[in-house]
Amino acid sequence: MKDSVDRIIAQWAEARPDVDVSPMAVLGRLSRLTRLFERELQAVFSQYSLQPGEFDLLATLRRADTDGYGLTAGELADSAMVTSGAITNRLDRLLAKELITREADPRSRRTIRVALTQRGQEVVDAALQDHVANEERLLSIMTADQREQLEGLLRALLHDHENRG
Repeated sequence: MKDSVDRIIAQWAEARPDVDVSPMAVLGRLSRLTRLFERELQAVFSQYSLQPGEFDLLATLRRADTDGYGLTAGELADSAMVTSGAITNRLDRLLAKELITREADPRSRRTIRVALTQRGQEVVDAALQDHVANEERLLSIMTADQREQLEGLLRALLHDHENRG
């Protein structure tokens, strides 16, 4: 079973046999899969008139707003792992779609809290179902053991890179 990265690795082996390009075999596949998967994920989000980043914020509010008071932009940025600048644009779009509210915190008027509207919760709940089913489809070629092994390998790689000084 050969893929597009195998062809690139073979070309490098011929053009520059003195260079070990084996890291390209892993990172090239991760990069290619990321692009392919992003397209497949976007197809589901589009059914709900959402961009991936908008879905991420709605999903963050759905899972992390445990007390129902909403989250601050900082809390959203921490939970969604994006910058505050990216958050502002996404929040503006979600507010225009009436999927969130943005209001002063009654406990501290200088703090703005973001919460899902009822419609926002309905949209994210429906999108989540389809999103997870789509992800399951994308990984269906793998057995449960293979998925668990891949998850562990990717976790180790991510942990190392997230925790570098």
